[in-house]
Amino acid sequence: MKRQARQRIAVTGASGLIGSALVRSLRADGHEVLRLVRRPAGRADEVEWDPARLYVDAAGLAGVDAVVHLAGAGVGERRWSEAYKKEIRDSRVLGTRAVAEALASLAEPPAVLVCGTALGYYGDTGSRAVDESAPAGEGFLPSVCVEWEAAAAPAEAAGIRVAYARTGLVVAREGGAWGRLFPVFRAGIGGRMGDGRQYWSFIALHDEVAALRHVLDTPSLAGPVNLTAPEPVTNREVTAAMGRVLRRPTVCHVPAAALRLALGEFAGDVLGSQRVLPGRLLESGFDFAFPTIDEAVRAAAR
Repeated sequence: MKRQARQRIAVTGASGLIGSALVRSLRADGHEVLRLVRRPAGRADEVEWDPARLYVDAAGLAGVDAVVHLAGAGVGERRWSEAYKKEIRDSRVLGTRAVAEALASLAEPPAVLVCGTALGYYGDTGSRAVDESAPAGEGFLPSVCVEWEAAAAPAEAAGIRVAYARTGLVVAREGGAWGRLFPVFRAGIGGRMGDGRQYWSFIALHDEVAALRHVLDTPSLAGPVNLTAPEPVTNREVTAAMGRVLRRPTVCHVPAAALRLALGEFAGDVLGSQRVLPGRLLESGFDFAFPTIDEAVRAAAR
């Protein structure tokens, strides 16, 4: 894919799984990257922000061509207490509002804001395939996603192209939900979760970064864009693929009741089904390097 000329791009969540991979990719192609950090900026490539206080050093963003906003508390990192659910919501809604308002205040706003959101927007779709035209689902995560995306309104009002990158489960060893699966399957104790019929909409880390850059570089992409591979698979199929690629048995089974006991409310999302298609990515000409689950797992296992 043809890359644009050297740009100045700001990234929140730059130390996370996706953010760090994106920063490496952008810098490798000669772009200048500014990282938003939650402390006083100590380097030329840092900009201070504090999403809880709705603070961004807007002056540090002067002259940026684009912003990729990826920050937010990890959904599956802790059991969902009411306090942690508030942290999940606030980290996304307040963070997005802070970024959007800071960009809107600039004399020369950037051309584009890519706001990383999630396929959680659609809720449990069962076996029904959905694309960006589907409405929001019901429950905690869909409600968070709706507020999350709405918080970018000040940037849209300022004339900035805003794209909502609704990301699926990222297949990577380095972190995220899949990063916790690899050690289990390598040890030969991996297996299906619940009945295994729930759909998992996944995307290889390489394709996630490439898709974010594609959205940055494609002026027609505004509004929701699903970042997920074109062939969602069931948890049973994920289990089989992990076994094939890692050459390990996958006879273990985690019953739904055990997941609910261990994970509490979050278990409903682990056991829920999301069969989501990347309609707008495909329509805009994006090519997946690792479109199937076997290819994605193999790429991550290297």
